[in-house]
Amino acid sequence: MLFHPIYDEDLAQGSYLIGCQATGEAIVVDARRDVDTFIRLAQDHGLRISAVSETHIHADYQSGSRELALRTGATLYLSDEGDEDWKYGFEGVKLYHGSEIQVGNIRLTAVHTPGHTPEHLSFLVTDGATTDEPGFLLTGDFVFVGDVGRPDLLDEAAGFVDTRFDGAKRLFASLRDHFLTLPDYVQVWPGHGAGSACGKALGAVPSTTVGYERVTSWWAPLVAAGDEERFVTTLLEGQPDAPLYFARMKRTNKAGPALLGERPALQRFTPEQLDGRVNRDLILLDTRDAERHRADHVPGALFVPEGKKFATYGSFAIDPDRDERPIVVLASDEGQAGWMRERLAWTGIDHVVGYVTSLAGLSAGPVPTVAPDAVDQVADGVVLDVRNANEYRAGHIPGAMQLDVSRVAYRSDEIPSDRPVVVHCQSGGRSPVAAAVLRAKGWDDVRELEGSFEGWLAAGHEPERADDDHEPAVASS
Repeated sequence: MLFHPIYDEDLAQGSYLIGCQATGEAIVVDARRDVDTFIRLAQDHGLRISAVSETHIHADYQSGSRELALRTGATLYLSDEGDEDWKYGFEGVKLYHGSEIQVGNIRLTAVHTPGHTPEHLSFLVTDGATTDEPGFLLTGDFVFVGDVGRPDLLDEAAGFVDTRFDGAKRLFASLRDHFLTLPDYVQVWPGHGAGSACGKALGAVPSTTVGYERVTSWWAPLVAAGDEERFVTTLLEGQPDAPLYFARMKRTNKAGPALLGERPALQRFTPEQLDGRVNRDLILLDTRDAERHRADHVPGALFVPEGKKFATYGSFAIDPDRDERPIVVLASDEGQAGWMRERLAWTGIDHVVGYVTSLAGLSAGPVPTVAPDAVDQVADGVVLDVRNANEYRAGHIPGAMQLDVSRVAYRSDEIPSDRPVVVHCQSGGRSPVAAAVLRAKGWDDVRELEGSFEGWLAAGHEPERADDDHEPAVASS
């Protein structure tokens, strides 16, 4: 048996290629949208992808399962568990608790593990060439290393009301009935790792075992003791802000992600061709690092720095449901621009049409900033803290209003547009993304706090700490 995890640090997401070398067949579980990655990997190992499946309707990235199945001719297997609100809207072989997928000598057995979502499946993997007992469990967003999947995303991102409580109880039952009953030696391979917003305390190592989680996890003693009430309370408290693009991912992954097919060549633009068009009939992404962006920004351009979080920050800055204007990226060449287009497609941002290699003639000097000691001197100013709610509660600038960077583009109407806005995050990585969004949306006076929150602390200021019994303040007009 070949067992090959494919992990991406940007989305903190794991896909899995599992192959039977005896018959040359393979299955891919939880594929991203860059389906060529999986096709090439299978070919490198002399395998043919004959089956494709996924653990659940994903919220944090656009699924590539449908496209991969069509490209390879593989059979697509999809959960048909859960309630009618979460049934897949496209065709696939339906899976239920106990359903089996046979890939050569390898057997994947579906286990219905609701809680994170109603339709969620985990897959027990058995290498039939050596044993009749399962040795691996693909848990998706059910069990992570050191944590479990959050049950509140349908409330937070999809507009449902109070489904978190029922979800938490279902998760408790799934852990009790379908996880802790497994042998300790079973390897656990989750769908996400540290950095994902699908849980609050995900471990940074890629895998674990049933036995290790039984001994070390926060939740195992509560489940073993039957303490559902304490489990629910502990699980739901302190969850991070859910990025609001999750609602779009849930909807499109349920209905059927758009098929990319063979994409056209990217157009190369000159700065002169973009002059007068930025933030009018097209979107320009400034992909430089934060220091160079702050030193010489382009009015109306969005800031999405090239790097390990490019897809994540892109999803924070762009909502393709509301803005279908073509996107031009700043890139060194067509190859890098293609890489950027591919990454943005992971979160359903598909309208990248071209690239520009220079911003000469488009930039307008430094972005406005405020020194840490001058924050209080900004007349009628609003301090906007774009860290997450947990960071805010741990300590913030007195009077600051909190709105996670992932929500600024979606809830900007809550931020006063007729007053100066001073934006900051923890160290200055996220705040320029949010500040550029506000400028592009028409905010006239958006300034960035020099050194962000860490700079403010270093200047000798004392933070205020939120009452844990209250939600953090959010800017409102």
